[in-house]
Amino acid sequence: MIRRVLASASPRRREILATLGIAFDVVASDVDEDALGVGLPPVELATRLALAKARDVAAREAGFVLGADTVVVAGDAVLGKPRDDVDATRMIARLAGAAHEVITGVAVVGGGFCEAVAVSTRVWFRALDAATVARYVATGEGRDKAGAYAVQGVGAGLVTRIEGSYTNVVGLPAAETIALLERAGALEGWP
Repeated sequence: MIRRVLASASPRRREILATLGIAFDVVASDVDEDALGVGLPPVELATRLALAKARDVAAREAGFVLGADTVVVAGDAVLGKPRDDVDATRMIARLAGAAHEVITGVAVVGGGFCEAVAVSTRVWFRALDAATVARYVATGEGRDKAGAYAVQGVGAGLVTRIEGSYTNVVGLPAAETIALLERAGALEGWP
């Protein structure tokens, strides 16, 4: 039997995998995201962090390890998870009325396989006034998410358009993850 391990504590990533019918054990990575990606271009940052998380857990766990990391890019700024509600307010205000990129790096390590890919999705926010931004931030749903919002929650009301993978914006691009797991030999007869 093939053992698969998700190197993430993200409930959203677990939900996407469960929806796809793929069983995973969950072992959170100990990688310090802030220390690893200083000054890297966004695609390289996302893939490097995904690979680091997968390698970290693979060093402790047997099987195929899936790592992922999502960043939001607005103009030339990379938006990770907000430090606090003030930071979240700044991020949401920056995204309001404009388009941004959501980039997720996905990596699989195990069984002699090691590969990472990046998926980019373009997202447009409607114009938001300061009161709407404050009310959204007060919901708290974006506190642990890159870009300070959750497209699968109340944050869906901020988004006017998505070009690319919806599940990528949630935190794990489903089709690309399946393809990567298949290349690794980590899926038998899916679906």
